[in-house]
Amino acid sequence: MKVKMNMLYHTLQGTVVELYTEYMTPEAALNVVEDLFKTKRVKDVTIVDDIDHEWSVSELEKLMIQIESEPHHIKVYFDGGYDKYTAQSGLGVVIYYEQDGKAYRIRRNAKVDALHSNNEAEYAALHLATKELANMGVDKTDVKCVGDSLVVINQMRGDWASYDQELNSWANRIDESFHRLQIEPIYEIINRHDNKEADKLASQALQNISISSVIEKT
Repeated sequence: MKVKMNMLYHTLQGTVVELYTEYMTPEAALNVVEDLFKTKRVKDVTIVDDIDHEWSVSELEKLMIQIESEPHHIKVYFDGGYDKYTAQSGLGVVIYYEQDGKAYRIRRNAKVDALHSNNEAEYAALHLATKELANMGVDKTDVKCVGDSLVVINQMRGDWASYDQELNSWANRIDESFHRLQIEPIYEIINRHDNKEADKLASQALQNISISSVIEKT
């Protein structure tokens, strides 16, 4: 969620100026508003989010208190691997998030059959991530989805066309899951080295090593 602000600023000379900000995080907006209110020259502050919903300062403050008690600042790493000799796939998902002032990491993997390519395994890994987010109770928030698959990231962004029926089916399932949870996915491509946690989980799944853990990060 990003917000911008509209406000009336009263100068010491009595001039009234209407000011507009760029989009920023809600936390940053509330910090700016707090500082501006100290001047006693700012009035009629309107906060507008990135879907054009208007918030008063008090409403946004209440929302931030609510968000703090729920999973937020969520970042998902995903990776999939396909073994063409066994026709089996390994899926790996790592989820970082914050809740109640603490930071956590979830690691999950799965070994699956009936997939036909490495690209399909990558999509299946992202779909596994949507299931984990649902289990966490995540909804009505932004989630950063990070992977090293150019195919998945660019097709989910809508930058690349897909003519593969199987991949389109996975993309539709993922979109439907995010829509149902009212999650706005933000896709980011990284290199394979920076995705080594999810990559390792996918490899472990192919080795029949099952991983399922939640830890608090210190």
